[in-house]
Amino acid sequence: MYPDPARHTPAERAVTAYQPTPLPPTVVQPGTVPAVASIVLPDGRIITGYAIEHPQPAPVAVKPAVSRAAVNVALGGVGFLAVCGGLLLLTSFIAALTAFVSQLIILAAVIFGGWIALQVLGASGHKGATTVNIRRAVFKRNHFHG
Repeated sequence: MYPDPARHTPAERAVTAYQPTPLPPTVVQPGTVPAVASIVLPDGRIITGYAIEHPQPAPVAVKPAVSRAAVNVALGGVGFLAVCGGLLLLTSFIAALTAFVSQLIILAAVIFGGWIALQVLGASGHKGATTVNIRRAVFKRNHFHG
């Protein structure tokens, strides 16, 4: 089956490569005993041992195309613009409300001042005034004869 290494000279053995033939592993429940592997060497010897699992490298985390800091700065800028727009509307509303209240105060002062003026200067009664009834008046040469 396999060539006998004893029939070859050392020079021939140095260049001859023999590939071991692995035997199918026996089925073992995972977590109990590691799988056993057996190989047959070219000279007919069988070597049995535990199969060594090669350690898998940890998966490399995929970096996003845009950094999180840049996204946070952009979102902060959008939020700031939204707040500035709201503050602009708020200040416009406060200015309009202030103008309306001041106009109401001026209107109340005009109305109340007019009422006070009517009370003071108006003829609401005869308090010490003299009333003259003129029935026949004769004007001669710009002179009044009553």
